Amino acid sequence: MKSNNNNMASLLGAFFYTFLIAIANASSEFKVGDSVGWREPDANNTQIYNQWAAHNRFLVGDSLNFEYNKEDSVLVVDKFGYYHCNTTKPISAFNDGKTVIKLDNPGPFYFISGTPDHCNNGQRMVVNVLGLHPIPQSPPPSSSSIANPPQTYMNTDSPSPSPNQNSGISITSTVSLIPFVLTLVITSVMSMA
Repeated sequence: MKSNNNNMASLLGAFFYTFLIAIANASSEFKVGDSVGWREPDANNTQIYNQWAAHNRFLVGDSLNFEYNKEDSVLVVDKFGYYHCNTTKPISAFNDGKTVIKLDNPGPFYFISGTPDHCNNGQRMVVNVLGLHPIPQSPPPSSSSIANPPQTYMNTDSPSPSPNQNSGISITSTVSLIPFVLTLVITSVMSMA
């Protein structure tokens, strides 16, 4: 009987180890510009791509999906190339109409259109990629350092803005369940022994 319990415990442990690795390696693919795609913006909307990038959180391992017409292109450039719309020395160049670029390092990534004047007219974007770091846990406050909550001066009758639903996949709820599931499995395995 003990051999069966040990085999079951090993099997469950292997399953949850694989599950944790899969969660840790989860990544998202973001469609650049959402429904607008990658195109020359209107004159009144030249910051559309940097605003889109600012509303999303990019992690190492995520990907950007650029969809554009065949007359356009995507260039990965350095900081100088971005600010000067310099298309002569791109790091990478794509013109197939559908390009997926993996964000493989933390830090800024610079993108511009290779079509003349598109970059100068706002078809450019900086994406800041965050590294994968554990969230530090802060110690609980001492009873003497607990402050009163601030007063709110906002109008509470107005609705709060809705999150951008088309940008990426959230795994927060799955990750937060991991300690609970592991505790449940360990408890049930221990009760079998």
